[in-house]
Amino acid sequence: MEHRQPEGFASIDQLEEALSEPSPGVVRTLAGLEGDILVLGVGGKMGPTLARMARRATDEAGRDRRIIGVSRFSDTALRSRLEYWGVQTIRADLLDRDALASLPDCPNVIYMPGMKFGATGQEALTWAMNTYLAGMVCERYRESRVVAFSTGNVYGMVPVASGGSREADELRPEGEYAMSCLGRERMVEHVSRAHGTRAVLLRLNYAHEMRYGVMVDLARKVVAQEPIDVTMGHFNALWQGDANAMALQALDLVSSPPEVLNLAGPETLSVRRVAEELGGLMDFAVTLVGTEQPDALLSDARRSHALFGYPRVTARRLMEWIAAWVSRGGESLDRPTHFEVRDGKF
Repeated sequence: MEHRQPEGFASIDQLEEALSEPSPGVVRTLAGLEGDILVLGVGGKMGPTLARMARRATDEAGRDRRIIGVSRFSDTALRSRLEYWGVQTIRADLLDRDALASLPDCPNVIYMPGMKFGATGQEALTWAMNTYLAGMVCERYRESRVVAFSTGNVYGMVPVASGGSREADELRPEGEYAMSCLGRERMVEHVSRAHGTRAVLLRLNYAHEMRYGVMVDLARKVVAQEPIDVTMGHFNALWQGDANAMALQALDLVSSPPEVLNLAGPETLSVRRVAEELGGLMDFAVTLVGTEQPDALLSDARRSHALFGYPRVTARRLMEWIAAWVSRGGESLDRPTHFEVRDGKF
């Protein structure tokens, strides 16, 4: 069936409907999957629409399973929205061992907790959230399939002309955040090797929707007439709906030791060109400062595209959607990506 994309989004409800639309591949995966799905850290940027996509795909596949979302749920409205979508919710602090032990057994786990922003000055908490917790969860769910989110930051910067880091490349994380995320991967790998836990590590770089992403950061600067630094001159972009779909399909690929996959868009995008395109779409002049460096944080995601299919939403369509959303003052999560950071300090 052809995937029909909207011209734009008039509301958050319409946006979240699109972000949670399951691809045919997701429906096929969840049709053949046995058991419930537990989404840990469901309250983050991606968690709500990923959980909703799992619910919708399960229903389309005609399967009877629970989708369970776990978070601290400081936002009570989010919890109500998830329940309305058919996602069961549990309020829990995952760093609390008793709370973690009390969670229901579940054969399929999507692991999404993590800490990036504010890592500088809170290094101990960053390592607890990004590394220690992963070990705790994998021990708790050692008999389950585990799909764990990681980040392309574990690679470090590579030459722009390289096309991005590949899964087998040497890891050279810079800064406490990236090092703690590599620690997360090592904890998942340790439990997998020690107990045969089947897992997948997803190195994501960068998920986009109308309220969050590098393009959103650029569009907001354009509208505010703020100068845009092009020193970190290149990036990857992936529609969050495609990232959600790939993560759920990864439940089919779990192995011991863990499979590793990059999740990213197919292009190496230029900050300069994207900013100028956004300026043209929004009818604003663009001020650029700095000089592009020959390296950047980039990922080559051809393996995941071969496994899951080419992303449904192109970079150009993302730019058009984001330009329209930001131009009309659409809601933002107010969580800059800090994509321009080159020293690993977030």
